[in-house]
Amino acid sequence: MKYVFDYSWLAQYWPVFLKGLTITVELIAVGAVIGIALGILCAWIRSLGPQWLRPPVTLYVELIRNTPFLIQLFFIFFGLPSLGVQMSELQAANLAMIINLGAYSCEIIRAGIQATPRGQFEAGSSLAMSPFETFRHVVLVPSLQRIWPALTSQIIIVMLGSSVVSQIAAEDLTFAANFIQSRTFRAFEAYFVSTAIYLLLAILLRQLLVVTGRLIFPRRSVR
Repeated sequence: MKYVFDYSWLAQYWPVFLKGLTITVELIAVGAVIGIALGILCAWIRSLGPQWLRPPVTLYVELIRNTPFLIQLFFIFFGLPSLGVQMSELQAANLAMIINLGAYSCEIIRAGIQATPRGQFEAGSSLAMSPFETFRHVVLVPSLQRIWPALTSQIIIVMLGSSVVSQIAAEDLTFAANFIQSRTFRAFEAYFVSTAIYLLLAILLRQLLVVTGRLIFPRRSVR
């Protein structure tokens, strides 16, 4: 049989895609900002922080990096209520993305810290800076500059991975595609449109992060 493509339903269902896109953008915005902040904190602890904090942070990083994101999401949304922790679909999705990106960005940022010349740490000490002040004022920005391309790629990977939050009924872009195909029975068209939106979103996000890197690190272009 010859398949006949039909996109006439777009006129009716474009608000559903728009809502899904809005929620997906919200998830990645919140997840990226807080997740990277968490990653910076964990990277500092693992590299330069108090010894007693390193084992629990290492456990957190290894646990998240070696378990599937979907299982983490299910544990937060379905498991935590057994302990009395209730949250909405979007709250669970946000928390899962923050925790996931925090663990992966921790290791990326830690690699940048370990590549810092020893002389920069000694320069901070010679200025009577505390270890945290040396990290904040001397080490952090050059470290982020080194690993910004890798961090950009990780943020995009997490953004694309956010498509699984539809499994807990979070109304993201994938949820919108599932909803539309269940109403129109035009699976190819619905998922083709959602794929195109994800592709465009990934390209725009990468360009935004490249521009952000150039603004933060003006002495060296970030590609």
